[in-house]
Amino acid sequence: MVLDLKSVFANEGKEIEIDYTLDMSDTDYAGGYPLKTPVSVKGRVYNRAGVVNLYLEMNYSFSAPCDRCGTDTVSDYGVEFERMLATSIEGEESDTIITVPDMMLDVDELVFTEVFLSLPRKHLCSETCKGYCLSCGKNLNEGSCECKNDDVDPRLAKLKELLDN
Repeated sequence: MVLDLKSVFANEGKEIEIDYTLDMSDTDYAGGYPLKTPVSVKGRVYNRAGVVNLYLEMNYSFSAPCDRCGTDTVSDYGVEFERMLATSIEGEESDTIITVPDMMLDVDELVFTEVFLSLPRKHLCSETCKGYCLSCGKNLNEGSCECKNDDVDPRLAKLKELLDN
């Protein structure tokens, strides 16, 4: 969605409402396609006292296997985004100001960037996920296994002896 902001920059008090969905299901992320449902985008661009601001709220579902046990999970996320808009900036660029020299704003590009910056680096089915046994491969969330975990790093063998005594 590309917005023409000429009227917002020209008229104090002017506001444009944003309400649409963006299909990102064909977007590859870490070898998969985790955004199976469209991203809901709501917000507004408004001019208050001659300052043009953008506010966006994005809600989406992230579908991926758990990083510890591999169980498919779906988590819902919400991201809020607020920036000032300017036709030009003097000096250094700022993270809080978006320049729109032609007064046209590509909202899809901002949504795409913010959604992928907000994705979790580690995706877990639950905070208490135990994962798999490193010896037998049993999913420890379904119960314990019979393996003895006596594998000790040789550098720490003396410490284990002290703790066992």
